[in-house]
Amino acid sequence: YDGTVEAVRQTVLAAQVAGAVMALHVRAGDRVKAGQLLVRLDARAAEQQAGAAAAQVLAARAAQEAATSELQRQRQLHQQNYISLAALERAEAQHKTAAAQAEAQLAAAQAARTESGWYAVRAPYDGIVADVPVVQGDLAMPGRALLTLYDPAALRVSATVPETAAQRLRSSPSERPAVELPGVAERLAPTRVDVLPAVDPATHTVTVRLDLPAGTAAAPGAFARVWLPAGAATGEPARAWV
Repeated sequence: YDGTVEAVRQTVLAAQVAGAVMALHVRAGDRVKAGQLLVRLDARAAEQQAGAAAAQVLAARAAQEAATSELQRQRQLHQQNYISLAALERAEAQHKTAAAQAEAQLAAAQAARTESGWYAVRAPYDGIVADVPVVQGDLAMPGRALLTLYDPAALRVSATVPETAAQRLRSSPSERPAVELPGVAERLAPTRVDVLPAVDPATHTVTVRLDLPAGTAAAPGAFARVWLPAGAATGEPARAWV
């Protein structure tokens, strides 16, 4: 049965924010490490907003410190019976308001700083860049693909087989199939075989996934051939007919 090589981990990286592509640090075929910078977007406006939010945090902290000092003075005056209890309560309320505003400004600054980090697209894991459909100067939009990355250490072959063959594989797990790849002299024994539970109602076929051994040299999308045991292919014991 004809099959296709797939990557167990293949990711289409897209931007979370809109911005012009300022720099592309990789090309198709490059190997990257986890956390490596791949694409940088124009983040000048976001950095300015983050700076403004940081300045607002400083102002809110200064107001909180002033409210704290005023509350301490009001408490001393109340202990000496110079002010009423209502005046002390107003000072306490102003202090709580200033503290809440400082916390809100701090949270807003952290959110702005986090958003500014979205303009740098980094690799989520070690892998190979399969495709880079954008060029420098393009406008990146949320959801638009910037590049495709896959992990070459974990590959599998996906093939569709008749429902009877899939049932045979489920009932006889000891009968292991084999995988043939172009350019590889020997057939490969898969490390794991998964038979998906869904059946195509139009063709009555089932998808079978066979994990390739580690270190197998293949690229996602490549042609592969899956060989099933004779019993699994026909649903009956192997016999010769004349």
